[in-house]
Amino acid sequence: MIRAHDPFGSASACDALLFTDLVDVRWLTGFTGSNGWAVLTAHDLVLGTDGRYGDRARAEAASSGATVIAETSRVKLHHRLIGSLTGTQRVGLDPVSTSHAEWQRLAADLTLEPVGSLVGLQRRIKDDAEIERMTVAARAADAALAEVEPALFASVDTPVTEADIRTELEYRMRLHGADDRSYDTIVAGGPDHAARPHHDATNRTIVAGDTVIIDVGALVDGYHSDMTRSYVIGEPTDEQREIYALVEASHAAGIAALRPGISARELDTVCRDVFDQAGRLDWYPHGTGHGVGLQIHESPFHSQASDEVIAAGNVVTVEPGLYRVGFGGFRIEDLLVVTETGSRPLTHTVPRPFPG
Repeated sequence: MIRAHDPFGSASACDALLFTDLVDVRWLTGFTGSNGWAVLTAHDLVLGTDGRYGDRARAEAASSGATVIAETSRVKLHHRLIGSLTGTQRVGLDPVSTSHAEWQRLAADLTLEPVGSLVGLQRRIKDDAEIERMTVAARAADAALAEVEPALFASVDTPVTEADIRTELEYRMRLHGADDRSYDTIVAGGPDHAARPHHDATNRTIVAGDTVIIDVGALVDGYHSDMTRSYVIGEPTDEQREIYALVEASHAAGIAALRPGISARELDTVCRDVFDQAGRLDWYPHGTGHGVGLQIHESPFHSQASDEVIAAGNVVTVEPGLYRVGFGGFRIEDLLVVTETGSRPLTHTVPRPFPG
């Protein structure tokens, strides 16, 4: 029997665990294809996929010891999945990562037990190999931003658009060893676009007086990095200096507080209190950060709604920001490994918000 995590807080004994989330499947087996499932029993690990991925699955899953099943049709693959679970009494499956239709199809042949993903819990703690991949990804983003920053500051005299900066960053991350961008690179400039925490870069020209937020990350062997830096184009106003200083203070307070055993809610409160005391809390519309790994957003999530506790081995962001339509916005974000005594950064671009 396998003791599995129950999403409602109790433990459930299952004869097998079925994983349909591709991130979980990758973590278990090494398989990176777009269609697959994994079955874990007390004695075996089985990877199932379709005929397109047979050779690739066997190569990628070799080090995991998984038995690979590859079939030419969905129907055959479904039958092989059911066959791999013959003799089991209860099969644990995460209802969050499974569609209702798929659950119904499987439930016609199996006794399914809704359980939280054991892999999802284990993925929160990164090993040295995972951290190394994220280090390389962060290094690629750092290097790309260092090369693109001069063009941003020069935009006072040589106009560039948000899309120009985005495209150049994504190109240069690949030059520095990234497989891809980690997510849609955010370049948000001006009194309206920079007031949106998640903005899709447009052909808007960046001009003097703009606040600009750049949120950039790289992807290396499936692992993500995440970093945000903010800027003022031209001479900053007193208000711009004041708001940036508040974001900087909140960011520093969050990093100082980050350690094993702190709750995600408490970390969020530390950053939030800086804004509250300055009377700017209504400028802060999001949580303070999140875990990063094979997914760009994964547990733990630092917010007032979280009951999670941060542990050594988590890789997380600290990313407070202030935004207001008509003003624009600022955010500072770093990616950090939680250590036994605190944290250490993976992102190393020194914030340089103002020209000169």
